[in-house]
Amino acid sequence: MSDRDQSLDTIQRELTAFARRSRAVAARMHPELSLVSFALLAHLEDQSGCRAADLADRFMLNKSTVSRQVADLERLSFIERRPDPHDQRAQVLHLTARGTAALAQVSDNRRTAFRERLADWGEDDLARFAAYLLRYNASC
Repeated sequence: MSDRDQSLDTIQRELTAFARRSRAVAARMHPELSLVSFALLAHLEDQSGCRAADLADRFMLNKSTVSRQVADLERLSFIERRPDPHDQRAQVLHLTARGTAALAQVSDNRRTAFRERLADWGEDDLARFAAYLLRYNASC
């Protein structure tokens, strides 16, 4: 096996472990917010709202999966539907005050966890790691 193949295998294995750990940690940080729910709320906040179909496209999820997630978030009063100002037949999803508070709480908890986990990393290592993650995600 070439060095490149070994590196690719290591990256795949470590990203899989990271994803599994992230799901487990998300459940501990807020029992009502899965990792997917957190990502959806964060995107709604970043975009100041969007349609459910936009969420499905952005996260490459099946529309039925997004529909279930949206229903759960509505049941928790974390999001609400509003008429789309550009198309009255459509609805835009927005965070509620409760959703904004839950997202802030989880974001603070996650930031603290990352600070602790990466406490012994130097500034250069952190900057390189952040740049590599941005580059990787931009290529998807």
